[in-house]
Amino acid sequence: MFRKRFAMLLTLTLALAVSAGACTPAAAPGPTVIPPAPTVAPTLSPTVAPSPTPIALTDGLGRAVTLNAPAQRIVSLGPSNTEILFAIGAGSQIVGRDDFSDYPAEAANIPGVGATYGNFSAEAIVAVNPDLVLMSELYTTEQVKSLEDVGLTIFWLANPTDWGGLYANLLTVGQLTGHASEAQALTDSLKSRVTAVVEKVKGAAQPKVFYEIDATDPTKPYTTGPGTFVDVLIATAGGANVGAALGTPYGQLSSEELVKQNPDVIVLGDSLYGVTVESVGQRAGWEAIAAVKNGTVYVFDDNLASRPGPRLVDGLEAMAKLIHPELFR
Repeated sequence: MFRKRFAMLLTLTLALAVSAGACTPAAAPGPTVIPPAPTVAPTLSPTVAPSPTPIALTDGLGRAVTLNAPAQRIVSLGPSNTEILFAIGAGSQIVGRDDFSDYPAEAANIPGVGATYGNFSAEAIVAVNPDLVLMSELYTTEQVKSLEDVGLTIFWLANPTDWGGLYANLLTVGQLTGHASEAQALTDSLKSRVTAVVEKVKGAAQPKVFYEIDATDPTKPYTTGPGTFVDVLIATAGGANVGAALGTPYGQLSSEELVKQNPDVIVLGDSLYGVTVESVGQRAGWEAIAAVKNGTVYVFDDNLASRPGPRLVDGLEAMAKLIHPELFR
């Protein structure tokens, strides 16, 4: 009975619902609403860092050398190269050096890869995984090839023969190492110092200068002639190089020739090897030379003249003070 009654109530409820719906008037149509288009986030192209511009330079042997980016792991073969690298702010990028690279003092903390003059260890160089080996003029083309043959990139830096060559070398190494601006600033500073010396000695007399590099045989000491930076230093400092009589970059002058040339100033580049002012005065016949008679024989740090790096300007300033002390008091 209960089920039957529930079914009747359900049927009645549905009927009323249908009837009520039928009697309700239809709503007036409203305005058509167009749903907004879904917001689509803009697609961003991935940012691609520009590839570094390759560095393409020609070295002192006329070889085209290309680096994909500035060298970050450098082996320096040559004391002058090491000094250049430190001077332009690239010292921390040196991972190996020749055993003669002893300036600045920080160079001692860099692993050595063998001595200069061909005794370097190719195995030691390869072991430090350099992306550049910066070689000096102390090394031959055969030695360059021996390192190229084991897959290393070599740049051979020629010795400068004038101030312009020195500045060019600094700028070249700046490009190779990513320190172009530092190299330019250093070059500008060195140019100013050289100009200051030139202006100071302009118009002064040119004393005759003998620069001694080796007196193993004191009766025929070695000196430097045209084509060397010592010759450039003496000329720029306001002197006349007695060694010009050689006609060649290096050679010996006899005691007789030196007495004849009668230099006003003697500079002992070999003082690093124990030669003293006193010992020069004791050489047979040298007492007649003006420099010995006048006490103008001087010891000199040959590294400031023989290492073709930025300290050449230190050498110039020191040389000028010896040749023209009256102008630098």
